[in-house]
Amino acid sequence: PPKRQVDPNEPAWLPNPSPRAIPRLSQSLRPTPTGNSQATVAPHTNVLTTTLQVLMPSLTPDPAIDVTSYQRTTAQELATSKRPPRNKQMLVRDYVDDSLYNPHYGYFSQHAAIYTPPEPVDLTQVHDSLEFMNLVADRYREIEQGVDADASAAANRPPAKQVWHTPTELFNPWFGQAIAKYIVTEYKLNHYPEDDLVIYELGAGNGTLMLNIMDYLQQHEPIVYARTQYRVIEISTQLSERQADNQASRNFTAIHRGIQVINRSIFDWNTVVPNPCFFIAMEVIDNFAHDLVRYDPLTEKPYQGTVLTDRHGDFTEAFEPLTDPLIQRYLRLRQQVGYQTPLLRPTAKLWHRVRQRLPFPPNLTEPEFIPTRSLQLLDTLGKYFPRHRLVLSDFYSLPEAVPGIDGPVVQTRYKHTMVPCSTYMVQPGWFDIFFPTNFELLRDIYRTVCQPYFSRGQAKVLTQRDFLERYGDVENTTTRSGENPLLEYYENNKFLLS
Repeated sequence: PPKRQVDPNEPAWLPNPSPRAIPRLSQSLRPTPTGNSQATVAPHTNVLTTTLQVLMPSLTPDPAIDVTSYQRTTAQELATSKRPPRNKQMLVRDYVDDSLYNPHYGYFSQHAAIYTPPEPVDLTQVHDSLEFMNLVADRYREIEQGVDADASAAANRPPAKQVWHTPTELFNPWFGQAIAKYIVTEYKLNHYPEDDLVIYELGAGNGTLMLNIMDYLQQHEPIVYARTQYRVIEISTQLSERQADNQASRNFTAIHRGIQVINRSIFDWNTVVPNPCFFIAMEVIDNFAHDLVRYDPLTEKPYQGTVLTDRHGDFTEAFEPLTDPLIQRYLRLRQQVGYQTPLLRPTAKLWHRVRQRLPFPPNLTEPEFIPTRSLQLLDTLGKYFPRHRLVLSDFYSLPEAVPGIDGPVVQTRYKHTMVPCSTYMVQPGWFDIFFPTNFELLRDIYRTVCQPYFSRGQAKVLTQRDFLERYGDVENTTTRSGENPLLEYYENNKFLLS
């Protein structure tokens, strides 16, 4: 694409895709024969969204790209780097992980801010869901304008922070109180009075859920509250400091003494927690990096996806024979629980055979994103939290996702406008990349991975509405018209409870 001088801290906005951004039929993704050093590649450039596409490209090696000239690396190796990589090749999960979590330029380290309402909305005084939505939009706009003003005062360039929200923040304190009711109910049924209530929360954001739960226990369950320890595991230094500050800035009587914030990645956890505990992960695993695989439609052989970043910062997607142990293990576990990818089901196989008889047949299937980082979380839970009870919630479907099975949504905000992208290969740090979760498959793999550590390896999936109808305060979240935003919003969320 055309080059121009830009601030390295700003996204490179290209108004129109370069002609080089158009995939050619002779250039793209054919799997590499065994023993051939040339990888399978598809050209891509560092643009926000690809608007020009070629249908059904023939996926073949690009002789102009020497894959051996790219140094292989991982997100862990890039953690000390202060600039996005150049002339590097990495697995898709490492590319996504680096884009989101690099301490120096990652999205969550530098550009993400969580929307927290200045005060809760009294839904019983709101006419209907539309009025509630307008109230939220007005407050959201005020916060974004405040971010813009702070950025303009600090430097003469666009704001670095992008504001986003979660059910916890939007329905503060009602959503957090529902989680608290569930936890205290299960604790009393299964662990009280023999054990203390120990809660771990992964990725607590601003700490709103933590404070909601502790406030609820203090007000409604004082005996349980006196035996409660709340520990936050937070990878982001900025967010861990914010959680501690939000707790410390409260009135003295509202400061909770049983809270500990641990600034650490869950994937680096190496301490066994032998006692019973509840492990909370709310809207966390959608930002866990995924790997990318495609299959040979005839042999069903999988190929692992990698991302090549050239010296200009442009991206190329490359596929190679599957060798990564984590991807291999995930595919084995998935097969063990009886799941078959839609790309290789009988109807898909029939279509592949028909397609081979037509001009320019593709020789790899559509892409499939697989949650290898989530598998590592399950490994950590089973090994280091052997008596945990999981409380996990996230998206099970997403609109405007990148094409492919379980493809992510990739988006950024620019001048108060959401900009969706058609590819995950975007400038690291400026884009939120989040994936849907197949909860039923996650439940089955969770049972398999954690069964050796459980005396009862039971887990269940609930829709968010079902969960909130049982544990939420429906009366105090119903508008005057009878609508209930707590139940009606985020209907594409589910819970996994164990």
